[in-house]
Parts: sequence; C-alpha cells; structure tokens
Amino acid sequence: MAIPSFVDQVTLHTFGGNGGHGCASVHREKFKPLGGPDGGNGGHGGSVILRVDPDVTTLVDYHRQSYRRATSGQPGRGDHQNGSNGEDIVLGVPDGTVVSDADTGERLADLTGPGAELVVAQGGRGGLGNAALASSARKAPGFALLGEDGLERTVTLELKVVADVGLVGYPSAGKSSLIAAISAARPKIADYPFTTLIPNLGVVVAGETTFTVADVPGLIEGASEGRGLGFDFLRHVERCAALVNVVDCATFEPGRDPVTDLAVIEAELTAHGGLEDRPRLVALNKVDVPDAAELAEIARADIEAQGYRVFAISTKTGEGLRQLTYAMADLVAQRRAALPPPAPARIVLRPEPVRGGHAKPFTVTREGDLWRVRGDKPERWVRQTDFGNPEAVGYLADRFNRLGIEDRLLELGARAGDGVAIGGTADGSGAVVFDFAPQVDVGAEILSRRGEDVRLEEPQRPAVARRRELDREYHAAREAEEHESRGARGR
Repeated sequence: MAIPSFVDQVTLHTFGGNGGHGCASVHREKFKPLGGPDGGNGGHGGSVILRVDPDVTTLVDYHRQSYRRATSGQPGRGDHQNGSNGEDIVLGVPDGTVVSDADTGERLADLTGPGAELVVAQGGRGGLGNAALASSARKAPGFALLGEDGLERTVTLELKVVADVGLVGYPSAGKSSLIAAISAARPKIADYPFTTLIPNLGVVVAGETTFTVADVPGLIEGASEGRGLGFDFLRHVERCAALVNVVDCATFEPGRDPVTDLAVIEAELTAHGGLEDRPRLVALNKVDVPDAAELAEIARADIEAQGYRVFAISTKTGEGLRQLTYAMADLVAQRRAALPPPAPARIVLRPEPVRGGHAKPFTVTREGDLWRVRGDKPERWVRQTDFGNPEAVGYLADRFNRLGIEDRLLELGARAGDGVAIGGTADGSGAVVFDFAPQVDVGAEILSRRGEDVRLEEPQRPAVARRRELDREYHAAREAEEHESRGARGR
C-alpha cells in the first residue's frame, strides 16, 4: 500500500542511548606497582529530542521509520580517559504537534512555536571510574560503576494545524475553491465528495492584517462520533481563532438547504466540544448559480436571526470575497489584541527543592515476607552496581548505610536474614533482593573494615621491606670500605 504524503498521527518508538561503564584501572609504572587508580568515567548516552521545525509540515517521516535510537556513551579507559558522550537525535516536528505517552495516554507536551522542544527519551548517565570513587578511606577502589540504561518510551504524535481561520462545511461545499481564490494555495479541486483528504493552509492579506486559513476535510453528520473524516477534521480546527461555515447553496441532494446544513455543522462542532468561544462567519457559496442566489437570499434572514454575519460569495466570479476576507481579518485582529503579549524567550534554571530535615529520599514498606525499599537514589545505585564484584557490593552497602536505609529497617523491626527488595514491582519482578545483614564487614577480601583496604595502610609490604634491607646492607658495606680506605691513607 502506498504511503501517503501527509500524515498527522503516528506512533513513535524512542530509545535513549545507554551510558558507558566506568573503568577500574590502576596506574602502572616501573618500580611503582601501585601507582593509584586511574580509571576514567563512562560517557553519557544521547537523548531523543523533538523540536518544532517550521520547514516540516507532516509526520510522514516517522510513519516510514517509527523507531529512533540515540547512540550510547563510550566506556571509560585507563590513564584518566573519560568515554565520549553519545550524540543526541533531534527530530523535527511540525508546529502544533501534541506529544502523548502511548501507554498511559498522558499528554507530555504541546509543541507550538519554532524551536519548542521536548526530551522524549533521556539518555543514561555514564558510570564513574575508580579514580572518581577514590577517597581517603578507600584509596584504591578495585571496581567502577556501571552506566545507566537509556529511557525507552513509546509516544503518540498528533498534529493539529495551527491556523487563524478554519473553513468548515459539508464535502464539496467549496472550501478548497475558497482558499484557492483568496490565497496562493492550490489545493486539489474536484466535483465529488471528500476531494480534500488533508488540511491545506493558505496565507491571506487583508489590509494590514496577514493571517492563515486552513481548509480541512469535509464534515458530515456524525463526524464527532468518527463518521467519515470526522476525527481528522475536528482535530485541525481546535487551534483556529475563528471559523467560517461554508454553505453550499447549489446542492442537488434531497433534504438539504443552507439552514439545515448550518444546523448540522454547528451540532457536530458542539458535540466535539471546546469550540464554543470561537467567533463564526457564514459564507453562502456558489451564488453565481441563479437558483443558488435566490436560495441564499431566502436563507440569509433566518441565519442572521441566529446571530451570524452572513456573506453571499462566489469563488468562481469573486463576488463577496473582499468583504469576507476583511471580516476574517477583523476577527483575527480582535483575537490577537485580546491575547497577552508573548513572554520573552529566556533560560530558566529550576534547582531541585531542598528537602526538609526529616524528609527521607526513600521509603521502606512491608510487603508480605519482604521489606520493600523505593527511591530514586537507591534504585539508581542498584542499577550502577556490578554484583559480580564483591568490593562493588560493599560500596553499595556503604551507600545504603550512609543514606540511612539500615537504620530505618532496624527501626521498623527488620531482623538479620529478612529479605529486602530494592525497587521493582509488588510481585518482586525487576527488583534486587538480598538478605538483611546490618553492619557486615565486606570488601574485596576479608581484610579490613567495610570501605577500607588495609593493604594500603600497612607500613611496608614484604617486597619493599626486603629491598630496603638489601639497600641498608649495601650502603653499610660501602661505608665500611670507605672508612678502611681513609684509615689506610692516614697511616
């Protein structure tokens, strides 16, 4: 099946890049077997960003290719070499794109205005190398932190055309002919229903006012319930500042007349909702046909009695078009004058709020036989830990202890051997579960207290002691020889 050139709703699968792992490395140099940790940090993963591009008018690119993945960060290396960051992917979208989460339906952003952007899939942070993890208590970490996975998110992109005036009406009422007559737009025009399948935009100049007009797919009875192109049509009039009801006065379909057609259109707009505050104009089209001109004059009084301004027009001869365009311009100018002035673009920094003295960055709850610990920090720390490295596990235990998790578990009555789950769901999936063992000495080897390495606290290693003893014997022998030589010269 052929892919259409205009697409206004797509499902997009986005993947942020993974963060690079940190490096666990020790500087090696001749005669310096333990030169200190020099492992670099991993690079951050790239993000997927949606940005409004004025040159993009359709979502067809994401209909063709609906999976977009940012590059991952590179791992760190020895000699303090940090990994490079992954590159962001910037996806251009049309002005007026609404972004929603495909799983929950939550609206994430309404992107309007050139340059508006949304980070839809954040890249993962890179892990720290052992050089960054070194401290006075842990001078030579034998581990590094893992990089975090990038965010995976499926979103729905929905385009709502941004126009000042929307043309609404039955199929073949002459909306496409009207926009072609008052602007430079050249939409497809034919004498059969639903000729217009995609919105068309035209720029109209009336006096000192320049505005855009949208010609959208035709409306039929039941469109608010999805009949015909109802949803596709109604989506694109939600942003219009004013609406023009284009009524066909020359239709040959039985049971139709201008007053009835207008009532059907207004009923569908009311059923859709959210359009009650839009000012309306009524254009009685095709008055170049003799019978249509008479019908327009008969219907004018009834329509004006409902409070509408009525214009009899002909897109073929140009009759009434000038008066109609100036009336549109007046409505647009009034709407623009009523809007508040746009706020100047500026960079806003929003630091995280300072937590209160008793606030905890985690929660501990009892769920059956498990103690469940939740919180951004502990769950992130678990993702960064290499559980195949005992020293890394000891470092994680240190962090939990400093955060106060062990103390909180003891306050709630946890005992040694109880199961503790970090993160995950209620059934335990996706969580890290371990036995509670407070104040357990851990490390790369059972050599020291948690967080320390006694090998670095020893005054001398055996090899160093032997080498220094040999040095002392050598220098003592040299001094003895020199002393005997001086005594012999003195005699």
